[in-house]
Amino acid sequence: MSHWQTGVDVGGTNTDLLSLNRQTGEYKVDKLSTTTSDQSLAVIQGIESGPSPVAELAAVVHGTTIATNAVLERKGARCGLITTRGFRDILELGRRTRPNNYGMTGSFDPLIDRDLRLEVSERLDARGRVLLPLDEDEVRTALKTLHELGAEAVVIHFLHAYANPVHEQRAAEIARTNWPTGFISISSDILREVREFERGSTAAVNAYVQPVLSSYLGRISDRLKAAGFGHDLLVMQGNGGTLTAPAAARQPVQTVMSGPAAGAVAAAHIGQQSGFDNLIACDMGGTSFDVSVIVGATPSLSAEKDLAYGIPVRVPMVDIHTIGAGGGSIARVDSAGLLRVGPESAGAQPGPVCYGRGGTKPTVTDANLVLGRIDIAGFSGVGQARNPLSNAQKAIKKEVGDPLALDTVDAAAAILAVSCNQLASAIRLVSIEKGHDPRDFALFAFGGAGPLHAATLAAELAIPQVLVPRFPGITSALGCLISDLRHDYVETLWRPLADIDEGNADRILKHQGETGQRAIVDESVPVDDVEIFHEADLMYRGQSHVFRVAVQSPGFSSDAVAESFADRYRERFDIILEDMTPVLASLRTTVIGRRHNLTHSLFSTNYPTAVGETPPTRMVYFNGEWLASTVYDRALISSGTLIEGPAIIQQADSTCVIDPGTTAKIDSVGNLIIDVLLHNK
Repeated sequence: MSHWQTGVDVGGTNTDLLSLNRQTGEYKVDKLSTTTSDQSLAVIQGIESGPSPVAELAAVVHGTTIATNAVLERKGARCGLITTRGFRDILELGRRTRPNNYGMTGSFDPLIDRDLRLEVSERLDARGRVLLPLDEDEVRTALKTLHELGAEAVVIHFLHAYANPVHEQRAAEIARTNWPTGFISISSDILREVREFERGSTAAVNAYVQPVLSSYLGRISDRLKAAGFGHDLLVMQGNGGTLTAPAAARQPVQTVMSGPAAGAVAAAHIGQQSGFDNLIACDMGGTSFDVSVIVGATPSLSAEKDLAYGIPVRVPMVDIHTIGAGGGSIARVDSAGLLRVGPESAGAQPGPVCYGRGGTKPTVTDANLVLGRIDIAGFSGVGQARNPLSNAQKAIKKEVGDPLALDTVDAAAAILAVSCNQLASAIRLVSIEKGHDPRDFALFAFGGAGPLHAATLAAELAIPQVLVPRFPGITSALGCLISDLRHDYVETLWRPLADIDEGNADRILKHQGETGQRAIVDESVPVDDVEIFHEADLMYRGQSHVFRVAVQSPGFSSDAVAESFADRYRERFDIILEDMTPVLASLRTTVIGRRHNLTHSLFSTNYPTAVGETPPTRMVYFNGEWLASTVYDRALISSGTLIEGPAIIQQADSTCVIDPGTTAKIDSVGNLIIDVLLHNK
């Protein structure tokens, strides 16, 4: 049996693959241009060109942005909604927020059009008691109408189904015999939690992307099967775990932000190996910049993320903030005469001007080339571009330099300055604004463009050290390979903690744990161990936001939970509210199937002894002057070698810039540690 496994991460510009033999430690890195017309083509091409025949692969794990992009670009399926009479407009009413903070401007289009949102007679109260039985004939009529209107997927979303899903389940039974496509999303199956808007929005996202993701995963699975692959394709979830492709096709909302989540998982793993448990992980690719905070070697999780205005997704996922700033971000001067960089991106096609694929708008990558920071000769698929530097210079001069009366070099430097300011603001949003001091963290820089800007960003934010992994461009693909199987469950109770039946709480948590264990067994993926974690969401009566604390089960104790909640509240707000009534909002269970872990020295055994040849130099622009900078091939740097800036460290999947006054060295496990010059900040 082969021990080779392949992790795949599809980005807006490149598709990254890491093939790994867990027994021997051998690995192979591949980077292909993303096939934007059908992303599965590059995925299959990369897998088939790997070191092991497809038929002998032990596993293929895929991180994807298909679901996220389908929502952001509004390229999902035409959906219908069947809901409780009087509640068809809940997706538009939402939380009475507004698109922009200032002025009555902006618009919102729900994922499901109003004429495709139909009502039926049924009603439960908040305790789940039936007040009005479900009218099954109305359900059948609604399904027929939605099909005639061209709906491809249907959402069943009833009031108070979190308390008792009986009506949703019966409506789903009817739909399974009356809905031709089989794409049926049941809100209580996806999220058994109070708040009708968030539950409805999450179910709507699930339905909206289900046909798209199901088709995509089906194409990959069919091609893998045709090549002899005998296992289910594994897909990353937004919570940092994995699940099988059939399970992902049933609940595609779980894959939202799965690509960035894989990167955060890998960052936590790599950082811990190098002795950094607290990290700010920054993934800068071709189209986006993803930031996450890792505390205690664990990525921070969020229970809710807004994919766009008015579209919250309330499932557990790694807390990641994304902005449209990458190597392909386009620089332009707006009508007010201000330099803007992004969020528009040149993407994989046509790509930056210097790639020679027809791009005419200057990008961050073009600016880096003009300033001597990169050499695109080694870039995947662009090494043969004609006159890359000259073309980049002309584009920057025309689009930025001339309008701002700057020479080409100053215009390129301005592009990087504006871009870095945006990146720093994104880091502040997930650190300072959430109570974290960046000085207590190291900056983990990955993605193809991340190490280019890492030292500058760290100096700006007073972060003392930067950690760059051995292969920054395929870090998310590595995250796919080291992620465990994971399933999360939640059930709302919404009662004063003192009134909770402790035996019933144990039964709920036990049922959630058993459901997760069965799911892992059904997935037939080898795991070393299965771990179960129980938590509770609590707040004081009258509040609207919750704190999550760990709970014990069996042996759920209201007194112990109340004490844990009080401690957590005091830690966060430095106050004790003895006279307030704790309310138990929800009980949660996480079931994790631990896959075999990677060795700590995976990438450290491939370093040769130091060679005697003097590395070359080239002129690089730093802070207003051109400096002779040593250019290193990362594969030829032995562990412990001290590198003094200014320097450039090149490798096939990324380039790292070592600023003047900054030093770096390779540690014992193959990671690059940069000590940043902080200028007394």
